[in-house]
Parts: sequence; structure tokens; C-alpha cells
Amino acid sequence: MEITFFAPAWGNTLPFDQFCRNVKAAGYDGVEMALPFEEAEKSAILDTLAKHGLQLIGQYFQSFETDLDEHARNYEKYLRHLSAAQPVLINCQTGKDFFTFEQNQRLFELADRISGETGVKIIHETHRGKALFAAHITRDYLQKLPQIRLTLDISHWCNVHESLLENQTEAVQLAIQHTDHIHSRVGHPEGPQVNDPRAPEWAETLNTHLAWWDQVVALHRQNKTALTVTTEFGPATYLPVLPYTQMPVASQWDVNVFMLNLLKNRYSG
Repeated sequence: MEITFFAPAWGNTLPFDQFCRNVKAAGYDGVEMALPFEEAEKSAILDTLAKHGLQLIGQYFQSFETDLDEHARNYEKYLRHLSAAQPVLINCQTGKDFFTFEQNQRLFELADRISGETGVKIIHETHRGKALFAAHITRDYLQKLPQIRLTLDISHWCNVHESLLENQTEAVQLAIQHTDHIHSRVGHPEGPQVNDPRAPEWAETLNTHLAWWDQVVALHRQNKTALTVTTEFGPATYLPVLPYTQMPVASQWDVNVFMLNLLKNRYSG
């Protein structure tokens, strides 16, 4: 069973070629990112990834429209645009938390159709503000639409439920069964990202997340299916900052590389 690791482009401020050079040197297999519509800019990004031997996971997060018809049109536009680059997969922050089940179902079914037409796998992220914003809500979707496959970013649910999900065991277990991609950010009851997962005060929280990810890895090993992981600790102010100066309390890059090495060592062999 193969696990491939991806760096988030989110938060990068370096020239893209230098960023890719750093990503490759750190030991990543690819980058997760959105792609611009401007053709020359998009081509330059894809050429740079290829130059450094890096794979692409397409990222869709532009779920802003409140009108469902407009939302669906833009959703399809972005997914077809990403599909044209033939990424490893597309990770979608699908729908809205205030859409009805039937409204979000329309988007999930649209993604399935586009995936079938393009041959590109499209999966859906457990993300605040989106269709799969909470554990119990996601359980309902997975029970009624069992074809849904997930990007498990369980940090969001810790924040939404203000817990380490002790009372959401069945929903978490069902989500794990549907997971094909992990965002390995560590959340906590008061936020979607601990300030630094290396700090001893977060040991229990980190170990709780590792136990969830262990189960995902075990399932993919059992089924002999590929698994992808993005170390998706975000930049300031997702990463907590000091008051007044707004200086980040840790380095986003260092934290993500720490997670990369931790998980590579944990799951090697």
C-alpha cells in the first residue's frame, strides 16, 4: 500500500519554482493547490510541478454563492477546469452548511457526473461551513449517499463539536471507512489548528488525531488501496499570532515538515 504526501500551496509566499524546490527537498511527493484560469499562468504551474517531479492534487474551495443555481454553475466550472490538468484527485469543499440536504445532494451528484466524464477522482472534504461541516451531518450524508468519498480533515469537527469527538464515535468510524485522503492538521475543541503540534501540551490531542489516521492507514493497507496525505497546517492567522505584532507563534513550513516526517516514520514499512 502506497502513501504519498503533499504540501499545501496555501500560505506560500515564495516564487513557485523555489517553493517546489523546497517541497521536493523536504521529501514530499506533490502539492495540493487550486489552479488559475489564466492559461499561461496555469501552464507555468504545471510545467514547474513536472520539472521538479511533483504530483498535483487539485483543490476546490470557492463555495461562496448562496444561490444554488449560480453555485452549481461555478462548481462545475472549477471542477472541469481542475480536471483538465489530470490531477491525482480533486479535493472539494463541497456545498454549504445552510443548504438543505437536497441542495447539497445536487452538488455531490454533479461531482460524480464530472468524475465519470473526465476520469478524475473527486472527493469531498469535512470542512466547516460546507456540506460536511459536522460529524453527525456527515454520517447522514454517507448513509444516504454511500458513494461519497472523503478528505478527512477531522480538525474541523473537533472545533465544531467543541470536543475530541468522544460522543461521535459512530460518525467518526463511518467517515474513516469512506476516507481516501487525509488533511493531517491537528485541531482542538476551541479551534481548527493547534498553535504547534510539537509542544508537549498538545500531546494528547496529537495522539487522538494519530489514532484516527492510524485507522485510515490500516484500512487502506488491508484493502491494498493508495492513500494520500496533505500536511495542511495553514498560515497566519489560521496559525495563531501574537497580539499587536501579528507575528505567527510558529513557522507554518516547519510545522508541516514536522508532520511529514512524523507520519512518514510512523507509516513506513
